[in-house]
Amino acid sequence: MGNWKKTLEQVLDGRSDANLRYEDLCHLLERFGFAKRTSGGSHCLFKKPGTDLINLQSADGKAKAYQVRQVRQILKNLKT
Repeated sequence: MGNWKKTLEQVLDGRSDANLRYEDLCHLLERFGFAKRTSGGSHCLFKKPGTDLINLQSADGKAKAYQVRQVRQILKNLKT
């Protein structure tokens, strides 16, 4: 299984929101076709037509839990 698939399972599972690597979450969004715009060292914006803007920030190499929840909701909306 590819690394992005493991990350997708973690995001959709919802049991490890505070323990997800920031870089893995960024790669997952890029895999789903989101355009990445870097606005600082540990700060990235992701946009895809028809979705809300996603603003991610790193906290010691980990994604912030509330941002993982936002990504989960957006990915679920993409599937429906």
